[in-house]
Amino acid sequence: MINTVSTESNLSGLNKEDFQKDINNKKTDLFILKNAQGMEVAVTNYGCAILSIMVPDKNGKYANVILGHDSIDHVVNSPEPFLNTTIGRYGNRIAKGKFTLYGEEHNLTINNGPNSLHGGPTGFHARVWDAVQPDPTTVVFNYTSADGEEGFPGNLEVEMTYRLEDETNALVIEYRATTDKATVVNLTNHGFFNLAGIANPTPTVLNHTITINADHYIPIDEVSIPTGEILKVEGTPMDFRTPHTIGERIDDKFQQLVNGAGYDHCYVLNKTESGELSLAATYTEPESGRTMEVYTTENGVQLYTGNWLGGFTGAHGATFPARSAVCFEAQCFPDTPNKPHFPSAVLLPGDEYQQVTIYKFGVQE
Repeated sequence: MINTVSTESNLSGLNKEDFQKDINNKKTDLFILKNAQGMEVAVTNYGCAILSIMVPDKNGKYANVILGHDSIDHVVNSPEPFLNTTIGRYGNRIAKGKFTLYGEEHNLTINNGPNSLHGGPTGFHARVWDAVQPDPTTVVFNYTSADGEEGFPGNLEVEMTYRLEDETNALVIEYRATTDKATVVNLTNHGFFNLAGIANPTPTVLNHTITINADHYIPIDEVSIPTGEILKVEGTPMDFRTPHTIGERIDDKFQQLVNGAGYDHCYVLNKTESGELSLAATYTEPESGRTMEVYTTENGVQLYTGNWLGGFTGAHGATFPARSAVCFEAQCFPDTPNKPHFPSAVLLPGDEYQQVTIYKFGVQE
């Protein structure tokens, strides 16, 4: 585990001046959130990237449980450009970078094999957002995505808030968006979590235990585009309705795991009604005793097990090898604009996109 050297102002050892820069005539900065429990989260307004989440283990020892960087230059030039950022305008993949909306075809930037991924190479993750910190627990980000940006129609006004609860160690992410033209919207946060704490090297998550509250998942083809089916998890290595370690079945010769080089699949969350805020997943690390619960209003959550992490260096000399993190990306289903039977991701003028996702940290009883 990396022993971050805390400064006078924060536990993470991050320095404000390392995040202050002019990028495309907008200023970047470091924002530190703290709650009454002692939890601390550091973020920057470049891509709304989360830089550290400091939470205690069963013995009260704090560690950073998200794979982050320690300067704005490292964030901008990260080998993993989506690391802990806000993803938009459309999280996950859109097949062949195109879709038709009300009879008009829209062509997107191709940046993942033959497909568009996470809003394109200059999506929301690569933009400097306006930021205001109204109190020690909250930071509010705003960004206007222009009509035609990365090929998406409509001027989209986006507000995204990170807020820490005082009663529990929970990070609440709230999204709102409006448009002046019919468009598609699928926002998410691409947090790369490791409840053991980052280190050199950061240990894999293979012996960490998860559950996902989903009876079904969305299978993918060899370029990670949904086949259009919605399949039962029952009787497959995709079944996390009861606790399993991530590594228990990850290398099974199961075609879906081959296609994803591990887990990289959207789960169809069990909901009593669409849009309800409900438990999506749980995550436990055995040695530290740290736990995380994921709640969301979204219909899906993408489970990604860091299969393509390449060992690059992050904050304070920590390194991030393959499968040293797990992501729970709350979202609409992938390629929904080309799958009319999937729940719609269309946003119309006069309507408001809303989403709430919560990452709640604790320790095993």
